[in-house]
Amino acid sequence: MNLLLDTHLLLWAASEPKRLSAKARALLLDPANHLVFSSASLWEISIKNGLERSDFKVDPRRLWRMLLVNGYRELPVTSEHAVAVNELPPLHKDPFDRILVAQARVESLLLLTVDKAVAKYGDAVRKL
Repeated sequence: MNLLLDTHLLLWAASEPKRLSAKARALLLDPANHLVFSSASLWEISIKNGLERSDFKVDPRRLWRMLLVNGYRELPVTSEHAVAVNELPPLHKDPFDRILVAQARVESLLLLTVDKAVAKYGDAVRKL
């Protein structure tokens, strides 16, 4: 299964694995699953780190390198992803979460999230 991690799960997997649920850990450790991260998540981390948000205290460049070294596949944001945001109902206001949902739908990925509002987008999303 191809799994796209939302930004919080990505941060927790990289630096605070104890925050992951048992279900999340099992999915991330299953060798049959292919783990994907979005460049939008690194953009979000960079912005919120610059704003000194305590939950985003990570060097985005180091995180990016670590993810690639650990076998995660990077998913760039494309124009197709950007216009797919327009097709989403207004269930969630956060632009970073909305682009992740659009990417999951366009690329036929399963977006893993801890956000119940994001989970309302349905089939392409699973709340852990």
